[in-house]
Amino acid sequence: MSNSAQKRALENYRSRLTKRGIARFEIQALDADRDLLRSLARKLTEDGPEAGQLRRTIRQAVAGEPPKGGILAALRRSPMVGADLGLSRPREEGRKVDL
Repeated sequence: MSNSAQKRALENYRSRLTKRGIARFEIQALDADRDLLRSLARKLTEDGPEAGQLRRTIRQAVAGEPPKGGILAALRRSPMVGADLGLSRPREEGRKVDL
């Protein structure tokens, strides 16, 4: 890049990225994962709830931690939460058995 205008434009672009908190770094990975890692990096630069969820999922996967909450959290996320299901049944004493 011998053109000083190009150099200045690149410096300005990288300066704007730095102000947004985005860092530039190099990683080593399989060539087959190139598109995956680029799309992952793009998604993580968006600072929304989806990016936060993605960060938590990746951290758990890398750390090898089981997902927090377990079965209770899964049941609370169920689409049946709040549905008025009649799950009660009449109480019966049962039958008598001679032993």
